[in-house]
Amino acid sequence: MKKLLLASVLSLAVLPAPGRSQVGVQIQIGLPAQPPLVVVQPGIQVVENWDEEVFFTGGYYWVRRDDYWYRARGPRATFVYVEPRRVPPGLVRLPPGQFKHYRKEQEKAEKKAWKQQEKAEKKAWKQQEKAEKKGGKHKGHD
Repeated sequence: MKKLLLASVLSLAVLPAPGRSQVGVQIQIGLPAQPPLVVVQPGIQVVENWDEEVFFTGGYYWVRRDDYWYRARGPRATFVYVEPRRVPPGLVRLPPGQFKHYRKEQEKAEKKAWKQQEKAEKKAWKQQEKAEKKGGKHKGHD
């Protein structure tokens, strides 16, 4: 009986404390040694044209899988799970999937198209405003 009690006490002594246990989840991404990075926000870059969103900020590479974030010091290093409170707020605010297969040229083309559309709309608005003013002058002179 004493041996059984002693064995039970010893087995409890070697078990980790409930509050101290951590799950160390790790993943591999397979990035090249120097992946091309594109700035998407001040202080945040994304790996250009990659199958999943891999960001670089604060000296770490970051990836989000489902609702979990992982980080690594280098592009070829193992990514480890990061508690949500330790993820930079700028990353958390980014909508998932927005920068998947992101290309700098694509962004430039989209900005150029947007500016051209904006310019055309502004020109049409000015022409309409001019026509309305012109029409108003005729009415006043009649």
